[in-house]
Amino acid sequence: QVQLVESGGGLVQAGGSLRLSCAASGGTFSRYTMTWFRQDAGKEREFVAHISWFGGGSTGYADSVKGRFIISRDNAKNTVYLQMNSLKPEDTAVYYCNAVGPGIDSWGQGTQVTVSS
Repeated sequence: QVQLVESGGGLVQAGGSLRLSCAASGGTFSRYTMTWFRQDAGKEREFVAHISWFGGGSTGYADSVKGRFIISRDNAKNTVYLQMNSLKPEDTAVYYCNAVGPGIDSWGQGTQVTVSS
């Protein structure tokens, strides 16, 4: 079983930055593909960014965040990060991290990001 704990959310003005962290415990973090999702009230959960465990950690982004958000991982710290720059009010949501690996599909509890205009 893998436990994921997100942190780093908060209230920020439009144009500002935040860095989210997701710390993993109880598994082999280096073998997991890590993904950030987000969900705003009344909307479906949507993909934000992912980083693979192989190939040097290839990354992918939703079009809505490409060029503004950067996902990275530190396998020594069992942590994945989401650097969010040039934030917009439409980025307001609860952000969740997800770990997928052999027999693993785990979610964190989420961290709230609120961007004021």
